[in-house]
Amino acid sequence: MATLKSGIALAENEKLVMEIEAELWAASSNPIAQLIGSIYRIIAMILGFKKKGFWVITDKRVVEVSVQVACWCITVGRQVKYVLPSSVKEIGYTRKTACGCFCPAYYLYYQSFTQLSSVLLKGASEDDALKAANAFYAAISAAQ
Repeated sequence: MATLKSGIALAENEKLVMEIEAELWAASSNPIAQLIGSIYRIIAMILGFKKKGFWVITDKRVVEVSVQVACWCITVGRQVKYVLPSSVKEIGYTRKTACGCFCPAYYLYYQSFTQLSSVLLKGASEDDALKAANAFYAAISAAQ
């Protein structure tokens, strides 16, 4: 059993398709937004706060993980959600730009009956976003 960056252990005969680390500090791929997000992250690190988010896509399931750390080392919150195939209404990606046609940002999202979850794909191209959306769809459809 392999343990991933997100802390999820893969089951026997389960293969990792991709592990996406969510960009939780910057709102877009605009360099100014990235700079502001980095400043927020540095301030939070100085104060001892950290947050991480992951989407783990395997050939059998999709797991959403978020971890909150306080005082530099105390995990104050950890949320692990399995995405149920029957609850997902749509999966896709969106492209948003900040400076006209410059600085495109790609977001992978899924909408279920109860929520909409979206994650910024850091440094991704349209091909990377399509690959992630296809992998998510394949994992969901295989689980049905």
